[in-house]
Amino acid sequence: MRIGIPSETKTLEGRVALVPAACADLLRHGHEVYVQAGAGLKSGFSDDAYTRIGVHIVPDAAALYEKGELIVKVKEPIAGDLALLKKHHLLFCYLHLAAEPELTRKLLAIGLTGVAFESVEDHGGLPLLHPMSVIAGRIATQMGTTLLHQPQGGKGKLLGGMASTPRGKVVVLGAGAAGGNAAALAAAAGANVVVFDKRPDRMAEMMALGPNVTALYAYESLVAEEVAGADIVVGAVLIPSAKAPRVVTEAMVKSMEKGSVLVDISIDQGGCFETSRPTTWKDPTYSVHGVTHFAVTNMPGAVPQTSSLAICAAILPYVQRLAADGDWRQFEPLRKGINVEAGKIVHPALQDMV
Repeated sequence: MRIGIPSETKTLEGRVALVPAACADLLRHGHEVYVQAGAGLKSGFSDDAYTRIGVHIVPDAAALYEKGELIVKVKEPIAGDLALLKKHHLLFCYLHLAAEPELTRKLLAIGLTGVAFESVEDHGGLPLLHPMSVIAGRIATQMGTTLLHQPQGGKGKLLGGMASTPRGKVVVLGAGAAGGNAAALAAAAGANVVVFDKRPDRMAEMMALGPNVTALYAYESLVAEEVAGADIVVGAVLIPSAKAPRVVTEAMVKSMEKGSVLVDISIDQGGCFETSRPTTWKDPTYSVHGVTHFAVTNMPGAVPQTSSLAICAAILPYVQRLAADGDWRQFEPLRKGINVEAGKIVHPALQDMV
């Protein structure tokens, strides 16, 4: 099969879907691999690193989409990509269609088959979402810590505190891969951390992080109480392939001290704060009721070398399955990952979107 890896077009997105070592594996299986010129540069992979192993470098996106049958990228297609996608393409990337009805309509109009990383389920988990969730969780705490600094508009508080000063307080909503990693990093920095979830096993995992971590069931009244006293709130609520529920209301945001910070990892699926709206790395924050909001839709794109290696290691076995033969739909994890096909919405979580 002809596999195409385009340059990412989202604002300040530096990831590349397949690194040279992965492309070499695909070439050994007899596939042709095409990479758009410069696609790997921000992740530390030169065009020469690809050409040395036999990958074809094509000059621009138009040539890439013309050559490729299986298009493997990281983020959802935007205007330039959509103009080049055709009905015969098999698109494999993050789509996050639950928060993107207009993108959904455009993909349906094209009539292609779109398999979403975040919808692939294997052994009860989401293996292609997991690595980026880990990175996003860690970035959430790093960014929240920085945004507490007074020059960034924060209240001027050191998250871990020190002798004679209080520790900062971090509230994390959701104890999955993203929330768990956000909580772990905040706890390691010395903050007092409160994690909300509804699963006993996840709450137990959070308690095991250390004596400065409290895990609580997500009762609405208790969430409101803890959010009011938080320095940083991290939203990491996930309903697979569906729009995120709004867990923090505007009234809760208004109750927070000015200079506090909200980081919404769930923004890819619409956001879990009532006051959330998508932002980019170029203009990542805004303020509501004096509370700084960070809601960048491609958080892991800020560390493209780490992110590219991590996502590539996760997706390569599935790329190999997609490229191998016409029977990939019989492979349950990939079948579950189909979001749109032949002008129809396939995934049940998206049926009521358009």
